[in-house]
Amino acid sequence: MSSRHGHATHAKQKQNPAERRKGESALSDFADYVQKQQDLRRPPGQAPAAIEEHDELAILDELGLSDDTSPRIPLKTLLLGPEEENKSALADYVRGRISEGHGEALFDLGLDDNGDSMGFSKEDWDTALGRLRVACEDVNTDYKLLMTRNVGGDVEVGPLNAKETGSSGKLLLRRKPQSVDDVIETRIAVVGNVDAGKSTMLGVLVKGGLDDGRGKARVNLFRHKHEFESGRTSSVGLEIMGFDSKGEVVVSSNPGRKLTWEEVGTRSAKVISFTDLAGHERYLRTTVFGMLSSEPNYVLLMIGANQGLIGMSKEHLGIALALNVPVMVIITKIDICPPNILEETLSQLTKILKSPGARKIPIFVKTREQAVNTAGQFASRRICPVFQVSNVTGENLDLVRTFLNILPHYGNYNADAPLEYHVNDTFSVPFVGTVVSGVVKSGAIHAGDTVLVVSGCVAGQSASLALRNLRRKDVRKGMVVLHKPDKPDPTTGVIPAPKVYREFVAEVLILSHATTIKTKYQAMLHVGPVSQTCAIIDIDRPFIRTGDRSLVAFRFVQRPEYLTVGDRILFREGRTKGLGIVKQVGYDSSKPLSGHHTAAK
Repeated sequence: MSSRHGHATHAKQKQNPAERRKGESALSDFADYVQKQQDLRRPPGQAPAAIEEHDELAILDELGLSDDTSPRIPLKTLLLGPEEENKSALADYVRGRISEGHGEALFDLGLDDNGDSMGFSKEDWDTALGRLRVACEDVNTDYKLLMTRNVGGDVEVGPLNAKETGSSGKLLLRRKPQSVDDVIETRIAVVGNVDAGKSTMLGVLVKGGLDDGRGKARVNLFRHKHEFESGRTSSVGLEIMGFDSKGEVVVSSNPGRKLTWEEVGTRSAKVISFTDLAGHERYLRTTVFGMLSSEPNYVLLMIGANQGLIGMSKEHLGIALALNVPVMVIITKIDICPPNILEETLSQLTKILKSPGARKIPIFVKTREQAVNTAGQFASRRICPVFQVSNVTGENLDLVRTFLNILPHYGNYNADAPLEYHVNDTFSVPFVGTVVSGVVKSGAIHAGDTVLVVSGCVAGQSASLALRNLRRKDVRKGMVVLHKPDKPDPTTGVIPAPKVYREFVAEVLILSHATTIKTKYQAMLHVGPVSQTCAIIDIDRPFIRTGDRSLVAFRFVQRPEYLTVGDRILFREGRTKGLGIVKQVGYDSSKPLSGHHTAAK
């Protein structure tokens, strides 16, 4: 946008280094704050959850110092004690771990909960593994041995240190799905600069073959004629990769043949869905939409070894950091990159990840042991795994597959809450009618349910819905599907209708802006699948600039949208970027924000 939109002047003016550092250093703390606030997000009409500030109480519970005095059988006894006495208790323990991990769990066999060795002999190990196998069968669960110490075999990584003589190992336990509702889904947004090898990498991972160095692997992912001709992705592409309950990659038995999504879904216990986002600058809006609408659990940043972090890759990393989504990095094309150039790329990446705005600890994954351990810790947003791969030679691709297989599922999803389904795309399907795709934010939906489609913006899963008696032109991206309320409000006796809002108040952080921002300023605002121009109608101070944290009232320019307190927002215009969280839906002009100048504390 140009300067005619309010006070968005000097768009080309660059920030000085001090201003840029101010924005970067403020980002990390604010992103943590936004994440904490988002965990409280509830649909309208529901009381928000309370934030528990006393984390030390949770630590006491973990240490077993609570008032619960019921005896707990030590894990070693369950594994090596009298079998008949402990069989059901071990099955209950495994069932609890699987439930806690949303269908899967990492299990350290031969180690106590605190990580100390149980001192297993090889014979003890064999006995314990046999007991665990039986317990898994009892609770309809498979296991995969990921690595062992002092056991021997294909996945042996050796003792942790010279003093360690006990046998131990790490296993992945995964429930066998009884229906599609039981399939674990993890969503990964794939970003990076143009020509970083994103589509090639996904083609290799999904099909199981290798690339020929001339783009053979990536053409399977293109959807538009100009993508085939240019070799570049311009749309939000979606690919899925499946793992069965034994932790094996689900691929076709015929080399080179790509399984259909239906085949992958029916044969998998865990599905990784990759949103392949456009790398070129002209498609940045498409990329930002894909990043927010797909509700990714993780972001995968692809970097060409011989390019480094250039162009849009820094922009994409900045968006991922702003959204506080865990980031992993894959450096591609190491087979054609001179060692000194690769070293420069690694050095540049390390510097950026450790900068005040990112505060990430890069973990360079080069062994199976590192892949297993890093994946188990990756829900921590402070670490950033880095892989160096070749899609032509296949170097280190197995480490990436191992990592993705173990990657823990996490997210703020509540299947018992009222339905909230965000529409990301719309289709008109012959003989079916209007179909929408999107993400179930909360609740659950079943075939035949009566729903409301609200204009605006089992939980955690992606899904497509066929909507009866509704034309495609009446549905758009950014709408929300809710269960139709059937109970009247006890105070009014009227069945409430969901509300949409043209105005709202958010707490925002300005990440970068060349000058100052005042009222009447306009920018493109993204919230979930909604992308719309917004105008600033009130600020809690005369103006805001880079690094400032402030309460701001926005007004949608085109139409009202469905919003919820706790929704995360991202707005941008030219080089201006801001991050925020919705604090209030609606805005009362008789109560200006100037009396709320407390957000910068």
